[in-house]
Amino acid sequence: MGRVTTFMAALLAMVRAASAQDNGQYSLLNPTPERQMREMTTDRPDMTESPFTIDAGHIQFESTLFGYSRSRRDQAGVVGDSYELSSVNMRVGLTNSAEFNVVGQPYGVIQTRCSACGGSRRDAGIGGIDLRAKFNIWGNDNFEKVGWALALLPYVSLPTDRRNGISPEYVDSGIVVPLAMQFTKEARLGLSFGSSWTRGGQDDRYHMEHLMTASFAYDWTDKFGTYYEVGARFNVPDPRGREIVMIGTGLTYAVTSNLQLDAGINFGVTPTSDRINPFIGFANRF
Repeated sequence: MGRVTTFMAALLAMVRAASAQDNGQYSLLNPTPERQMREMTTDRPDMTESPFTIDAGHIQFESTLFGYSRSRRDQAGVVGDSYELSSVNMRVGLTNSAEFNVVGQPYGVIQTRCSACGGSRRDAGIGGIDLRAKFNIWGNDNFEKVGWALALLPYVSLPTDRRNGISPEYVDSGIVVPLAMQFTKEARLGLSFGSSWTRGGQDDRYHMEHLMTASFAYDWTDKFGTYYEVGARFNVPDPRGREIVMIGTGLTYAVTSNLQLDAGINFGVTPTSDRINPFIGFANRF
């Protein structure tokens, strides 16, 4: 009798495990039940994109409540201060391995000053709109078991006001390949590789830019974690240099299983990068 009981208990555990991992039948209109949802993951606060999608039929809001950046002085002696307010990434789970994102900046301010000419300028208004899709190829449901995850993230950036100095002037597009690897239960490495087709520079033509980032994250407790990151953008049409290189660090705090707070700061390394960029934000899943 004891052997039968043990066998039935093991069989029941296997059925429950299989049921928890087999979420392919869920969709936008047939949401994943709360008991079968994956642990919350976010695309913020670091620059490195996550390869994980949110569960089907659920929505996650990720927002920069406030961000500030100070540019380096350019060849004309111009320095800019940028203020980012309530930018949001709305992530919608379409299937168990696909999601749709809408990224927007409701309001931003750029204040520029010219030491050589003694003038200043203030631009303010709504930023552009990014439409993105993320397709997880591997590791969504079994990351802790297999130790790595991979996704594709194509996107297009659309202008909203070409004359306000905040929104981009032209349509841009590109693709990012996020990759994550787990070393221990607490330690993870995230990598992003991407290319974008963007317009700008002195000749005001479309050109290819390339992106690489690496972010090491460590969970000190079940709620508190930190990350350390380096990111670079190549083939930038700027007379000061062709590369933008940033290093950054930050922290995350899980208030609940569906709410995370974060703060971070980035530092520019090359003449084309912003000098400093602190920010605070949050992510909330429904």
